[in-house]
Amino acid sequence: MSAVSRIVRKSQATLFWCMRGLPKVKREAIYTLYAFINHLDSLVESPLPLEAKEDLIKAWQIELDNIYDKKVPVTVIGRKIYKNCMRFKIKKEDFKHILESVLMDFPQPLQAPSKKVFETYCYKTAVIPVYIMLLIMGEMKEAPMRTLALNFGKAMEITNILRNIKDDALKGHLYIPKELLENAGIFSSNPMSVITDKNLTIAREMLAKEADICFAKAHKIISASNKKTTRPLRFIFHIYKRYFDIMMTRGLEVMSPKPQIKQMDKIVIAINTLFDKA
Repeated sequence: MSAVSRIVRKSQATLFWCMRGLPKVKREAIYTLYAFINHLDSLVESPLPLEAKEDLIKAWQIELDNIYDKKVPVTVIGRKIYKNCMRFKIKKEDFKHILESVLMDFPQPLQAPSKKVFETYCYKTAVIPVYIMLLIMGEMKEAPMRTLALNFGKAMEITNILRNIKDDALKGHLYIPKELLENAGIFSSNPMSVITDKNLTIAREMLAKEADICFAKAHKIISASNKKTTRPLRFIFHIYKRYFDIMMTRGLEVMSPKPQIKQMDKIVIAINTLFDKA
């Protein structure tokens, strides 16, 4: 088993098994994409000094340049990107967008960004990874692939924001756009002040409406796609839609405990996906 396979199996076991039906070259490329994103997230959350984190992120900018200049990568994940992802003609700017999404929220956390900044953050942190996954799968034309990535990526990121709002606030993050907060009568950008504001539910509901529209558009495209080749994406879609539905059912005034999906339910979703029932 490759190093990137082990990373996915350890952190997302059900997703790991959903990918087993893909050809090895595609499977390894998606594992590599996940390992790259997971590595960046772990780096930011690590106990390393700030200066060390900044140096490592700068090193990744150089590493991506090396990969695309056909120089020998110095990291294990860099070498895997060169080996597993380059064959699918993934552009350097797409990997750089993922790296830039980290820099948008580090070292200074996002706090009530403008709608424009919010859309850019969603694009770089979620839309681009979905697009790369679709590019690796190679089963769609460019237009529907872009549309699916745009809608599913945004729905997925909004679900994360709604689900983790309290945990994020404790770490100094507040991702709900300033315009939505103000429309709800909230004029603070302080995360802890906002999550205790009585009008927060209104802002969360406005953001959820955007996600609901995006989920519907994404589902329409996914339903018309090749079920076998899009299994990993369909599994991720149904997991995030389940989180979203849990929040909508119990009401967005509830922030904690954050919604959880039982492991057995994840397995059921995985089985339904594997047998093309979802």
